[in-house]
Amino acid sequence: MLIAEDLLLLLYDDETGKPIVGSPKLEYALGGALLIELTTLGKMDITAKGDGERPGRLKVLDTSSTGDAILDDRLAYAVSKAGKKPKDILSGLSKKVRDQLLARLAERGILEADEGKVLGLFPVTRWPAKDAQHEGEVRAALGSVLKVGTMPDERTGALIALLSALDVVPKVITDSVDKRQLRARAKVIADSDWAAAAVKKAVAEMQSAITAAIVVSATAGSAGSS
Repeated sequence: MLIAEDLLLLLYDDETGKPIVGSPKLEYALGGALLIELTTLGKMDITAKGDGERPGRLKVLDTSSTGDAILDDRLAYAVSKAGKKPKDILSGLSKKVRDQLLARLAERGILEADEGKVLGLFPVTRWPAKDAQHEGEVRAALGSVLKVGTMPDERTGALIALLSALDVVPKVITDSVDKRQLRARAKVIADSDWAAAAVKKAVAEMQSAITAAIVVSATAGSAGSS
């Protein structure tokens, strides 16, 4: 399971099959999750000050196959954009990936494709849970970190950082009484030293990229409607 797949499961309501966050936030987060995964696998890095290169740029470390077709396709795209800022490739990195991941999760029997029509006219597909065991394990790991205070592994830390950037932690961990405290704990985890330096750097860059991309999109939308 990719980090992006776990993130997608968390961002879709198990019963209604609808996402709990809209576009473009969801797409940007999936793109961030894919790049974080590539960094975790040692395929990509993001330059920092003192590297002798412009900081905050994509850097290729390894172009060999990851063994996952969706991830390999995004690796090839990221390689073609080496030297760019992460926020500049989020749109391309996440293109069509939501549909690809949803279809794959359905093929694995984790989600179910429920096809219907809105107002009896417009076709729509919902994705309710079919087998929630894996998602339950992911949620338990998140709860252990956010509510109990255990230290996260890299995968759980990445998910918390992405959920925090989207500001949806209380929507995912719904049994917490103090939502403000939950958000604060997630922010502390997102900013703490739970990962190797390269992965932590990628997460920090992706948090900034997601936020910047959302602001740009919102500004463009406001301008278009005026």
